[in-house]
Amino acid sequence: MVILNYRSPYLKRILSINKKKNDGTLSHIKLPNILPEIFQIILRYIYGGKVSLAEYDASDIIKILDAANKLSLQEIIPYLQSFLIKNKSNWMEQNFNLIYQTSFENNSFLELQKYCIELMSKQARKIFNSSDFTSISEKCLISLIQQNNLQISEVQVWEYVLKWGLAQNPGLSSDPSNYSDDDFNALKNTLQQCIPFIKFMEFTSKEFYNKAYRFKKIIPKELCDNLVECFMNNDYKPIRKSGSQIIKKITSKNIDSKIVTIQHAELISKWIDRLEIADKIKNSYEFKLILRGSRDGFTAEKFHEICDNQFHTLIIIKVKDSDEILGGIRVLEVIF
Repeated sequence: MVILNYRSPYLKRILSINKKKNDGTLSHIKLPNILPEIFQIILRYIYGGKVSLAEYDASDIIKILDAANKLSLQEIIPYLQSFLIKNKSNWMEQNFNLIYQTSFENNSFLELQKYCIELMSKQARKIFNSSDFTSISEKCLISLIQQNNLQISEVQVWEYVLKWGLAQNPGLSSDPSNYSDDDFNALKNTLQQCIPFIKFMEFTSKEFYNKAYRFKKIIPKELCDNLVECFMNNDYKPIRKSGSQIIKKITSKNIDSKIVTIQHAELISKWIDRLEIADKIKNSYEFKLILRGSRDGFTAEKFHEICDNQFHTLIIIKVKDSDEILGGIRVLEVIF
């Protein structure tokens, strides 16, 4: 009992509040979703100080990692992550969704988070081809298709996004010729957050007609109309107020940010005007950088010095060691 109290803060807390029965034995305690066989492995580690991972499958090691975190065994977590990355990379690539969700559940699994981010940025094809690709979350998919070096064509990105969207709607076939309006609306609602990040302008006219135009009802109408005109007329120059891909050619040079992309700027512009994702842009806003943490510092004093009394202020923060972006907007002046 002394060893359990010493090695695991969680068990120490549970055992300290657990009352003894009349015969002197402890009553049963409930562990947080830990399988008995996994807890046996943890107990051998607690009492023996060692754990041999070579005999376990990757899925079991994930469970051991999760149990170690729940029991506050922080000293073994880096070792478990390192073992997975060095010895089970093929399995993790095929089960990327599980690894992604596990790693970002809390900040204890920073090495796995780093692994996921690097895989998305450098070897995205492996994720697209993984056995559980269609099970990844919308957030994960958007993070993936935003990567700049996917090493696959944009039409392939579109096909993977469609594959994911159809998997979320099992009743829909890959052939939209027989879709009802309800079918199109279901797929449109599923993919509405993803479509702004598809670079349709990098399609060939043949690719657009064969792969995307069949699904024109899920693409914002103004964007679709401009794309059709563009692909039919070689002299056509995309107008400013259209889809994200067309705006990019005009306004990306005006966004001085290491976090915000042109696609983000388009979405933010719609949110400012309280528009839905599929609505056309009503106003093209200029984004002027006034403070950058890596340049100006991250102190509260510097923030107030630069940002106080500023109107229409947008604050964007990127979470360290992750691809998560947080933010907010204040229309009135910043006064604290």
